Amino acid sequence: MRRLAASGAAGAAGAAAAPAADSTDCAQGRSPRPRRLIDLCALWDTGVSSPAAGWKRASGIARRRLNEAETLSSVQEAQLERLEAARPGRLGSGERGPVLRMARQPPPPSVHAAILLCLLSLSGAIEIPMDLSQPPTITKQSVKDHIVDPRDNILIECEAKGNPAPSFHWTRNSRFFNIAKDPRVSMRRKSGTLVIDFRSGGRPEEYEGEYQCFARNKFGTALSNRIRLQVSKSPLWPKENLDPVVVQEGAPLTLQCNPPPGLPSPVIFWMSSSMEPITQDKRVSQGHNGDLYFSNVMLQDMQTDYSCNARFHFTHTIQQKNAFTLKVLTNNPYNDSSLRNHPDMYSARGVAERTPSFMYPQGTASSQMVLRGMDLLLECIASGVPTPDIAWYKKGGDLPSDKAKFENFNKALRITNVSEEDSGEYFCLASNKMGSIRHTISVRVKAAPYWLDEPKNLILAPGEDGRLVCRANGNPKPTVQWMVNGEPLQSAPPNPNREVAGDTIIFRDTQISSRAVYQCNTSNEHGYLLANAFVSVLDVPPRMLSPRNQLIRVILYNRTRLDCPFFGSPIPTLRWFKNGQGSNLDGGNYHVYENGSLEIKMIRKEDQGIYTCVATNILGKAENQVRLEVKDPTRIYRMPEDQVAKRGTTVQLECRVKHDPSLKLTVSWLKDDEPLYIGNRMKKEDDSLTIFGVAERDQGSYTCVASTELDQDLAKAYLTVLADQATPTNRLAALPKGRPDRPRDLELTDLAERSVRLTWIPGDDNNSPITDYVVQFEEDQFQPGVWHDHSKFPGSVNSAILQLSPYVNYQFRVIAINEVGSSHPSLPSERYRTSGAPPESNPADVKGEGTRKNNMEITWTPMNATSAFGPNLRYIVKWRRRETRETWNNATVWGSRYVVGQTPVYVPYEIRVQAENDFGKGPEPDTVIGYSGEDLPSAPRRFRVRQPNLETINLEWDHPEHPNGILIGYTLKYVAFNGTKLGKQIVENFSPNQTKFTMQRADPVSRYRFTLSARTQVGSGEAVTEESPAPPNEATPTAAPPTLPLTTVSVTGVVSSTDATATAATTEATTVPTIPSVAPTTMATTTVATTTTTAATTMERPPTTTSETKMPESAPDRQSIWNVTVLPNSKWANITWRHNLGPGTAFVVEYIDSNHTKKTVPVKSQVQPVQLTDLYPGMTYTLRVYSRDKEGISSTVITFMTSTAYTNNQADIATQGWFIGLMCAIALLVLILLIVCFIKRSRGGKYPVREKKDVPLGPEDPKEEDGSFDYSDEDNKPLQGSQTSLDGTIKQQESDDSLVDYGEGGEGQFNEDGSFIGQYTVKKDKEETEGNESSEATSPVNAIYSLA
Repeated sequence: MRRLAASGAAGAAGAAAAPAADSTDCAQGRSPRPRRLIDLCALWDTGVSSPAAGWKRASGIARRRLNEAETLSSVQEAQLERLEAARPGRLGSGERGPVLRMARQPPPPSVHAAILLCLLSLSGAIEIPMDLSQPPTITKQSVKDHIVDPRDNILIECEAKGNPAPSFHWTRNSRFFNIAKDPRVSMRRKSGTLVIDFRSGGRPEEYEGEYQCFARNKFGTALSNRIRLQVSKSPLWPKENLDPVVVQEGAPLTLQCNPPPGLPSPVIFWMSSSMEPITQDKRVSQGHNGDLYFSNVMLQDMQTDYSCNARFHFTHTIQQKNAFTLKVLTNNPYNDSSLRNHPDMYSARGVAERTPSFMYPQGTASSQMVLRGMDLLLECIASGVPTPDIAWYKKGGDLPSDKAKFENFNKALRITNVSEEDSGEYFCLASNKMGSIRHTISVRVKAAPYWLDEPKNLILAPGEDGRLVCRANGNPKPTVQWMVNGEPLQSAPPNPNREVAGDTIIFRDTQISSRAVYQCNTSNEHGYLLANAFVSVLDVPPRMLSPRNQLIRVILYNRTRLDCPFFGSPIPTLRWFKNGQGSNLDGGNYHVYENGSLEIKMIRKEDQGIYTCVATNILGKAENQVRLEVKDPTRIYRMPEDQVAKRGTTVQLECRVKHDPSLKLTVSWLKDDEPLYIGNRMKKEDDSLTIFGVAERDQGSYTCVASTELDQDLAKAYLTVLADQATPTNRLAALPKGRPDRPRDLELTDLAERSVRLTWIPGDDNNSPITDYVVQFEEDQFQPGVWHDHSKFPGSVNSAILQLSPYVNYQFRVIAINEVGSSHPSLPSERYRTSGAPPESNPADVKGEGTRKNNMEITWTPMNATSAFGPNLRYIVKWRRRETRETWNNATVWGSRYVVGQTPVYVPYEIRVQAENDFGKGPEPDTVIGYSGEDLPSAPRRFRVRQPNLETINLEWDHPEHPNGILIGYTLKYVAFNGTKLGKQIVENFSPNQTKFTMQRADPVSRYRFTLSARTQVGSGEAVTEESPAPPNEATPTAAPPTLPLTTVSVTGVVSSTDATATAATTEATTVPTIPSVAPTTMATTTVATTTTTAATTMERPPTTTSETKMPESAPDRQSIWNVTVLPNSKWANITWRHNLGPGTAFVVEYIDSNHTKKTVPVKSQVQPVQLTDLYPGMTYTLRVYSRDKEGISSTVITFMTSTAYTNNQADIATQGWFIGLMCAIALLVLILLIVCFIKRSRGGKYPVREKKDVPLGPEDPKEEDGSFDYSDEDNKPLQGSQTSLDGTIKQQESDDSLVDYGEGGEGQFNEDGSFIGQYTVKKDKEETEGNESSEATSPVNAIYSLA
């Protein structure tokens, strides 16, 4: 079961495939097969029939001789391609003698012109409708070198259009040609074509010369090319008597042809006098000049004679030269045919071996000039024994593999479509086992003028500006001459609105009087180019040129084009709309061409509707509508399957089809690709084909063809018929089975642009039937020598049509397969190159990735030979920033990568890669999103360290503001420290989506330093460092404004935090009246019964002084809010309070900074503490808490101040010299004080000592709660308002011991300067005395007071 390629009508009309060419099609002036580039009607009109028909009509002798001629060299194949019967009309009906049918001529230039017109029809200039006034335009003319048959009348074509209709006149040899004076010359009606009639006599040679046509109306004059008329010449061969040519065996020999000069030059080929072709090989071959060369003569060469034949194109006659007769002198007169394949044939025949020498060209060096665009043919023919091999090289480079091919058994090198890059030195190397020689050929490439920018018709409105540009190139550089209405521009009347600037004419403020036809003539010594371009000044509102309300039917998912030809002056702007609404259709799935056509790249169901094209200029607008109907495709959803049936049984082949119900469906069957005749044994139904009483002749392939007027679908199956069971098979089963022999005699026929028929002769199946054939191909451009599978066919097939890709030089081979295995590949077929076409696809796997932070590398998978479709495959790379929607940047690349430089870091780009070859561009490519290179990311934002209790630390952060790429994770490094002591650094890696981390502390005293950074593919970016909170410190109270009630206690500037998170709230900034500030004053300490929870702050900082405001501890009788506690840090503060309101009560925390900006935070009752996170370091705030639901219930307003920000980048003062000196001085002072204290004690001084050292200080001890002690000596009491403790120093000792327990495991203590203090007590004692660390007995300051 195989599905064949379905063909749909993607054209505008959606018509079905055209039938085969017939005379009716050509009579109606349309081409029978629109997919073919060559116009078959043109071939029909010239009387040239198809090659297949010619073969069928040829006589048996002619076809046999053609088969023999296939063994000739490529030079002879190009000249003698086939034998044919006499041309109709030239021979009588009784003449049946075989004559030579020569090579097909290349398509005339008009065919190529038609191709170009087809390709340019979508983007060509807008033409003026013929009902409007316009200058003349040449529409048809004869070729520059016009060679005519002397037996026919002479036609020199010249046709033009214009309004009013132009008149014509001619010049001959630059002089006026008076047609009226010559009775043989006439001009066709409404045309300028000359007809020279010789039926009444006359010699065609008298009219040879250079002709030029002039078409004129009142708006200007257009000129044709200068047409050089020549009469074809077929001179007779001079009579001569040729003596036998005597030559020694093994010697070289040249048989000269010397044909008579003809116009054009005749085609030369060698045959015997009995019309048998001369077999050619690398020893005997025909040169490009027509001579026949023998590298060495052998005895068998005198078995025939040799006649040179010249075939003249126009007369279709062949002239034959008298035959040469060879007489070979030999040392071995016996011509033993067995010696022809002898490995040492020459020595066996007694022929002396010789080193190579060149027969053509002579000498060791020569030169050759060729024009750009022509074919370069280099030839080297050498003699020698054994026959030399020829190899070709180019100095300083390789041969152009896409254009170079070897001919005539490697004796000729042909380079097609020569360009300037093909200049240089080539050399051929002739070698055999006796030695080698070489010949160098210097090639110079010149160029006739060719267009870079051909002038085009200019249509302007009055007052508009415009320009005509005429740019051409050539070698030598061509000169440019401007003319107007056929006269040199210098002699034309002056025009103030016209300015000539070399190859450009500029028009400014054109008026009606500026209408004219301008000619640009550019020429050099190798040729010329002449172009007409008129300037037409019109004032015309828009108009539509096509019928209104057209209906277009297309198949779903096909490509279609809606035409809307229009005209106007000034040139209108055309826009398309769907269903009369919406925006202009252009871009994406739509593309509007310059001529107004709208292309829909892939039809969808939603594309059905009415499309309106609107043309607008300053004079008005015009519109037209096209109705588009989208039809479902025809699909065979249940295809016939391969079957094996016994003879006499019944077989049913299913073919169920789904199609658009609005289209008429036709189902037909083919057998072996030919229409199936439905006989009595067959029954055809809508969804199946039934064969009754299967016979052996029913075996073959069956194709179901389901078609509508718009598309078709095909499916193929193979039916195998088995013999009767009574047929003896034991003998075959007993024979040994083996792999099949290789197929042989591959032949290419039915050559077409995109297909070819391959035929082969199967090899022996070796007692195992061949089940499949695999056809492989090799191309010599991208992967020479590499074979690829092309298609697979059943074992019963030995001929198949292969679908080909454009511009591939194919070579095929076939492999046979049976149940044992595969055969060896067949010998390769001859090569066949298909014609080129624009690419039909674009490269795949387009990617854009940065390799550095300032670039983006665009890569793709390059296209292979079967998708290149033409020479010089390249890629148009386009890119632009995605977010800016800037204009596209583009570059042309021949490789598979392109690097865009100077890009921002990691930004998205839109990328397109389009394939292009010398035939055009591929389809519009898809847009791919790529990214430029990544860089290191910025630091994570809002890195927060929170400590809800002494066991855990919570870390939170936000993603970096500038990721500079794709985040692949985060890296957290942290280390415990106590003073200058550091623990072991620990590294944690997190996923890119993780923004939280909880760490379990090893001990509750040591602090931690956290360093967090984000990672991209490039590496880790900028890091942010935070530290865990410092231990609690005491602080000096801060006075509140005098207008607020004041109740303060001295607390440590450390907040209490829980796992609860403050409810996110909308912060409202409000300007409030200014509160007079009061300078801080020293307050007396008031004892208040309260309980606080000591914990850590978010960031490490020096000890800070904060205030904590509380309401009375006891709950009041009425509903109220009391005991408001504020635990501030540098950037945040924790707020707690107590209340006796009902459950579910909502509160509002209101706080005002020193800039009088008020902010509020709504809070649910169960969420405490509340954290204010948007505070500023070192700023004073007033705060109150009130009920949101019950008016009038509010706490007392309290005041607090945040601490100053801690700078992580400060230097460690423990390593500073001044700090070390200060510590030494303090240590000395402490030592002196201790000595004084010792002396004082010895004199009977009393120091208070805690009676119960096991009992920690508590709030029930009022003397301890306020930090005071009862001294027996009243003189030793501290001064009022003085600092009661050096809290930072004492706390540091506690940290030292904790670091030892956590990191070092020792018992010793170290001071901040690193000196050893000594082991005062064991760890247990230390824990017992932790509550006394703030005792004044250990304060050196109090000791000084006691001395006073």
